[in-house]
Amino acid sequence: MIRKARISDVKAMQTLVNSYAESGQMLARTLNDLYEGLRDFSVFEENGSVIGVCALHVSWDGLAEIRSLAVRPDRLKKGIGKALVSHCLAEAKTLGVGRVFVLTYQSPFFRNLGFFDLDKKELPHKIWTDCLNCVKFPDCDESALMITLPQF
Repeated sequence: MIRKARISDVKAMQTLVNSYAESGQMLARTLNDLYEGLRDFSVFEENGSVIGVCALHVSWDGLAEIRSLAVRPDRLKKGIGKALVSHCLAEAKTLGVGRVFVLTYQSPFFRNLGFFDLDKKELPHKIWTDCLNCVKFPDCDESALMITLPQF
């Protein structure tokens, strides 16, 4: 079941996201980051446990970012990541967001969902705020991808 994250989920979310951050696959998130951005996050819950997490962060007029997509390693390749991204894209449409981007090391996954490659220079400077805290800044080796959403 996918639902909006709750305060009681934050520690499990942090454990999941930071397990990927430790291997250099995404940015680590502090408890403060997660509490402050809680409304951006959705979780995939199974039998009372958070096994997946993903955030939709509105960045600018008509532009949002998929962030912190993480699925418990023993539940990979079960469609959970795809379901979380689809949930975030539906939320973006509801909000009137026309374009959603992602900075990732998992480009093939996002291409399979309809995202296309993008030069990072095409993104507004405002989105780089989190990057300032990254150990790889300014030599980011993540790929940027974007999807354009049909409007209703």
